[in-house]
Amino acid sequence: MPAETAAVPAMPPRRIGIKETLVSNLIQAPLFFGATAAFGTVSLLASLTETDGRRQHRIARAWAKCSLAIAGSPIHVTGLDVVHNHPVAVYACNHLSYMDTPAVFAALPFPFRILARSDLWKLPFIGWHLNRSGQIAVAVDNPRASIASLTNGVRALKAGMPLFVFPEGGRSRDGQLGPFMSGPAYMAIRAGVPLIPMALAGTYELLPIHTRHFSPRPLELRIGAPIPTADLTTRQSEALTAQLRQAIEELRIAPPRSR
Repeated sequence: MPAETAAVPAMPPRRIGIKETLVSNLIQAPLFFGATAAFGTVSLLASLTETDGRRQHRIARAWAKCSLAIAGSPIHVTGLDVVHNHPVAVYACNHLSYMDTPAVFAALPFPFRILARSDLWKLPFIGWHLNRSGQIAVAVDNPRASIASLTNGVRALKAGMPLFVFPEGGRSRDGQLGPFMSGPAYMAIRAGVPLIPMALAGTYELLPIHTRHFSPRPLELRIGAPIPTADLTTRQSEALTAQLRQAIEELRIAPPRSR
Protein backbone atom coordinates (compact mmCIF):
# COMPACT_ATOMS: atom_id res chain seq x y z
CA MET A 1 0.00 0.00 0.00
CA PRO A 2 1.28 3.51 -0.75
CA ALA A 3 1.97 5.92 2.09
CA GLU A 4 -0.36 8.90 2.32
CA THR A 5 0.88 12.08 0.68
CA ALA A 6 -0.37 15.61 0.24
CA ALA A 7 -1.37 16.82 -3.21
CA VAL A 8 1.28 18.82 -5.03
CA PRO A 9 0.86 21.35 -7.83
CA ALA A 10 1.67 20.21 -11.33
CA MET A 11 4.75 21.58 -13.05
CA PRO A 12 4.15 22.95 -16.58
CA PRO A 13 5.92 21.24 -19.49
CA ARG A 14 9.32 22.60 -20.40
CA ARG A 15 9.86 24.39 -23.73
CA ILE A 16 12.58 22.87 -25.89
CA GLY A 17 14.56 25.09 -28.28
CA ILE A 18 15.16 24.14 -31.91
CA LYS A 19 18.93 23.90 -31.48
CA GLU A 20 18.53 21.75 -28.36
CA THR A 21 16.08 19.47 -30.18
CA LEU A 22 18.38 18.98 -33.17
CA VAL A 23 21.45 18.24 -31.04
CA SER A 24 19.43 15.77 -28.95
CA ASN A 25 17.80 13.99 -31.88
CA LEU A 26 20.75 13.90 -34.26
CA ILE A 27 23.69 13.45 -31.89
CA GLN A 28 22.87 12.61 -28.28
CA ALA A 29 20.01 10.14 -28.79
CA PRO A 30 21.84 8.00 -31.42
CA LEU A 31 24.98 7.97 -29.26
CA PHE A 32 22.97 7.03 -26.17
CA PHE A 33 21.15 4.14 -27.84
CA GLY A 34 24.35 3.00 -29.53
CA ALA A 35 26.20 2.97 -26.20
CA THR A 36 23.33 1.12 -24.56
CA ALA A 37 23.43 -1.57 -27.25
CA ALA A 38 27.22 -1.87 -27.07
CA PHE A 39 27.49 -2.08 -23.29
CA GLY A 40 24.44 -4.34 -23.13
CA THR A 41 26.08 -6.78 -25.53
CA VAL A 42 29.31 -6.75 -23.53
CA SER A 43 27.31 -7.37 -20.35
CA LEU A 44 25.58 -10.36 -21.93
CA LEU A 45 28.92 -11.83 -22.93
CA ALA A 46 30.29 -11.24 -19.43
CA SER A 47 27.33 -13.06 -17.92
CA LEU A 48 28.47 -16.27 -19.61
CA THR A 49 31.63 -16.48 -17.50
CA GLU A 50 30.57 -15.21 -14.06
CA THR A 51 27.94 -15.99 -11.43
CA ASP A 52 28.00 -13.08 -8.96
CA GLY A 53 27.25 -10.23 -11.40
CA ARG A 54 30.13 -8.04 -10.21
CA ARG A 55 31.76 -7.75 -13.62
CA GLN A 56 28.39 -6.90 -15.13
CA HIS A 57 27.92 -4.22 -12.50
CA ARG A 58 31.24 -2.64 -13.50
CA ILE A 59 30.05 -2.68 -17.12
CA ALA A 60 26.78 -1.07 -16.05
CA ARG A 61 28.72 1.68 -14.26
CA ALA A 62 30.79 2.29 -17.40
CA TRP A 63 27.55 2.51 -19.44
CA ALA A 64 26.08 4.92 -16.90
CA LYS A 65 29.09 7.24 -16.92
CA CYS A 66 29.17 7.16 -20.72
CA SER A 67 25.43 7.93 -20.84
CA LEU A 68 25.80 10.98 -18.59
CA ALA A 69 28.74 12.19 -20.68
CA ILE A 70 26.63 11.89 -23.84
CA ALA A 71 23.80 13.77 -22.13
CA GLY A 72 26.25 16.50 -21.08
CA SER A 73 25.26 16.12 -17.44
CA PRO A 74 28.00 15.51 -14.85
CA ILE A 75 26.81 14.26 -11.45
CA HIS A 76 27.93 15.43 -8.02
CA VAL A 77 27.37 13.26 -4.93
CA THR A 78 26.99 14.45 -1.34
CA GLY A 79 26.88 12.17 1.71
CA LEU A 80 29.10 9.35 0.46
CA ASP A 81 30.33 8.80 4.02
CA VAL A 82 26.94 7.23 4.75
CA VAL A 83 27.60 4.65 2.02
CA HIS A 84 30.95 3.66 3.50
CA ASN A 85 29.53 3.36 7.04
CA HIS A 86 26.50 1.23 6.01
CA PRO A 87 27.61 -1.24 3.32
CA VAL A 88 24.37 -3.27 3.44
CA ALA A 89 21.14 -1.27 3.38
CA VAL A 90 18.04 -0.49 1.36
CA TYR A 91 18.79 2.64 -0.67
CA ALA A 92 15.63 4.50 -1.66
CA CYS A 93 15.44 7.47 -4.05
CA ASN A 94 12.93 9.71 -5.79
CA HIS A 95 12.17 8.87 -9.43
CA LEU A 96 12.13 11.70 -11.96
CA SER A 97 13.36 10.41 -15.31
CA TYR A 98 14.69 7.54 -17.39
CA MET A 99 18.09 9.09 -16.67
CA ASP A 100 17.77 8.30 -12.96
CA THR A 101 19.10 4.79 -13.47
CA PRO A 102 22.37 5.80 -15.18
CA ALA A 103 22.73 8.63 -12.64
CA VAL A 104 22.51 6.20 -9.71
CA PHE A 105 24.81 3.60 -11.29
CA ALA A 106 27.38 6.29 -12.06
CA ALA A 107 27.21 7.82 -8.58
CA LEU A 108 27.20 4.84 -6.20
CA PRO A 109 30.68 3.25 -5.96
CA PHE A 110 29.68 -0.28 -4.92
CA PRO A 111 27.80 -3.29 -6.33
CA PHE A 112 24.08 -3.45 -5.56
CA ARG A 113 20.89 -5.02 -6.80
CA ILE A 114 17.92 -3.02 -7.97
CA LEU A 115 14.24 -3.75 -7.39
CA ALA A 116 12.43 -2.40 -10.45
CA ARG A 117 9.21 -2.68 -12.41
CA SER A 118 9.02 -5.90 -14.40
CA ASP A 119 8.17 -4.07 -17.65
CA LEU A 120 11.81 -2.88 -17.82
CA TRP A 121 12.80 -6.50 -18.41
CA LYS A 122 11.05 -6.29 -21.79
CA LEU A 123 13.42 -3.59 -23.11
CA PRO A 124 16.19 -4.72 -25.50
CA PHE A 125 19.69 -4.75 -24.00
CA ILE A 126 18.65 -3.04 -20.74
CA GLY A 127 16.17 -5.79 -19.92
CA TRP A 128 18.64 -8.47 -20.94
CA HIS A 129 21.25 -6.99 -18.60
CA LEU A 130 18.74 -6.78 -15.74
CA ASN A 131 17.83 -10.41 -16.17
CA ARG A 132 21.34 -11.80 -16.56
CA SER A 133 22.88 -9.71 -13.76
CA GLY A 134 20.48 -10.88 -11.06
CA GLN A 135 18.35 -7.76 -10.59
CA ILE A 136 14.92 -8.22 -9.01
CA ALA A 137 11.73 -7.62 -11.01
CA VAL A 138 8.50 -6.61 -9.30
CA ALA A 139 5.07 -6.73 -10.93
CA VAL A 140 3.30 -3.83 -9.19
CA ASP A 141 -0.09 -4.91 -10.57
CA ASN A 142 0.24 -8.47 -9.24
CA PRO A 143 0.17 -8.63 -5.40
CA ARG A 144 1.28 -12.27 -5.25
CA ALA A 145 4.26 -11.65 -7.55
CA SER A 146 5.10 -8.48 -5.61
CA ILE A 147 5.34 -10.44 -2.35
CA ALA A 148 7.68 -12.95 -4.02
CA SER A 149 9.84 -10.07 -5.27
CA LEU A 150 10.07 -8.57 -1.79
CA THR A 151 11.12 -11.97 -0.45
CA ASN A 152 13.86 -12.12 -3.07
CA GLY A 153 14.96 -8.64 -2.01
CA VAL A 154 15.16 -9.69 1.65
CA ARG A 155 17.18 -12.74 0.65
CA ALA A 156 19.69 -10.55 -1.24
CA LEU A 157 20.05 -8.21 1.74
CA LYS A 158 20.65 -11.08 4.15
CA ALA A 159 23.31 -12.39 1.79
CA GLY A 160 25.15 -9.08 2.16
CA MET A 161 24.07 -7.36 -1.08
CA PRO A 162 22.76 -3.76 -0.86
CA LEU A 163 19.43 -3.08 -2.57
CA PHE A 164 18.34 0.01 -4.50
CA VAL A 165 14.69 0.92 -5.13
CA PHE A 166 12.45 3.76 -6.34
CA PRO A 167 9.63 3.71 -3.73
CA GLU A 168 7.26 5.71 -5.98
CA GLY A 169 7.14 2.77 -8.40
CA GLY A 170 7.28 5.03 -11.47
CA ARG A 171 8.54 8.34 -12.80
CA SER A 172 7.17 11.65 -11.56
CA ARG A 173 4.97 13.50 -14.04
CA ASP A 174 5.56 16.93 -12.51
CA GLY A 175 8.95 16.74 -10.81
CA GLN A 176 7.37 16.46 -7.37
CA LEU A 177 7.47 13.54 -4.93
CA GLY A 178 4.60 11.08 -5.31
CA PRO A 179 3.07 8.41 -3.03
CA PHE A 180 5.43 5.72 -1.75
CA MET A 181 4.99 1.97 -1.72
CA SER A 182 5.79 0.31 1.60
CA GLY A 183 7.94 -2.47 0.10
CA PRO A 184 11.35 -0.85 0.83
CA ALA A 185 10.47 -0.39 4.50
CA TYR A 186 9.14 -3.94 4.71
CA MET A 187 12.35 -5.39 3.24
CA ALA A 188 14.59 -3.30 5.49
CA ILE A 189 12.69 -4.42 8.58
CA ARG A 190 12.70 -8.08 7.54
CA ALA A 191 16.44 -8.01 6.78
CA GLY A 192 17.34 -5.90 9.82
CA VAL A 193 19.19 -3.28 7.77
CA PRO A 194 18.81 0.52 7.69
CA LEU A 195 16.91 2.55 5.10
CA ILE A 196 19.10 5.12 3.35
CA PRO A 197 17.14 8.06 1.86
CA MET A 198 18.52 9.62 -1.32
CA ALA A 199 17.33 12.40 -3.62
CA LEU A 200 18.22 13.13 -7.22
CA ALA A 201 18.16 16.70 -8.52
CA GLY A 202 18.33 17.73 -12.17
CA THR A 203 17.25 14.55 -13.94
CA TYR A 204 13.66 15.75 -14.36
CA GLU A 205 14.89 18.82 -16.21
CA LEU A 206 17.38 16.69 -18.17
CA LEU A 207 14.75 14.27 -19.51
CA PRO A 208 11.24 14.55 -17.99
CA ILE A 209 8.49 12.05 -18.66
CA HIS A 210 6.71 14.24 -21.23
CA THR A 211 9.63 14.68 -23.67
CA ARG A 212 12.25 12.66 -25.53
CA HIS A 213 14.82 15.44 -25.73
CA PHE A 214 17.92 15.87 -23.57
CA SER A 215 18.42 19.24 -21.92
CA PRO A 216 21.97 19.05 -20.48
CA ARG A 217 22.59 20.29 -16.93
CA PRO A 218 24.58 19.30 -13.82
CA LEU A 219 22.99 16.59 -11.66
CA GLU A 220 23.20 15.95 -7.95
CA LEU A 221 22.64 12.87 -5.80
CA ARG A 222 22.09 13.68 -2.13
CA ILE A 223 22.47 10.86 0.38
CA GLY A 224 20.80 11.37 3.77
CA ALA A 225 21.22 9.98 7.25
CA PRO A 226 20.31 6.28 7.68
CA ILE A 227 16.96 5.41 9.22
CA PRO A 228 17.42 2.46 11.62
CA THR A 229 15.00 -0.47 11.62
CA ALA A 230 16.20 -2.29 14.74
CA ASP A 231 13.36 -3.51 16.99
CA LEU A 232 10.72 -2.65 14.36
CA THR A 233 8.14 -5.13 13.08
CA THR A 234 6.58 -5.35 9.64
CA ARG A 235 3.38 -3.89 11.11
CA GLN A 236 5.30 -0.61 11.34
CA SER A 237 6.14 -0.58 7.62
CA GLU A 238 3.66 2.19 6.82
CA ALA A 239 4.97 4.48 9.56
CA LEU A 240 8.55 3.82 8.46
CA THR A 241 7.55 4.53 4.85
CA ALA A 242 6.13 7.91 5.89
CA GLN A 243 9.40 8.67 7.71
CA LEU A 244 11.39 7.69 4.62
CA ARG A 245 9.27 9.87 2.35
CA GLN A 246 9.71 12.87 4.64
CA ALA A 247 13.49 12.36 4.68
CA ILE A 248 13.66 12.18 0.88
CA GLU A 249 11.43 15.25 0.53
CA GLU A 250 13.77 17.23 2.81
CA LEU A 251 16.75 16.15 0.72
CA ARG A 252 14.90 16.96 -2.51
CA ILE A 253 14.00 20.54 -1.58
CA ALA A 254 17.34 21.33 0.07
CA PRO A 255 19.36 24.02 -1.76
CA PRO A 256 22.29 22.80 -3.87
CA ARG A 257 25.47 22.39 -1.84
CA SER A 258 28.68 24.16 -2.78
CA ARG A 259 31.07 22.00 -4.83
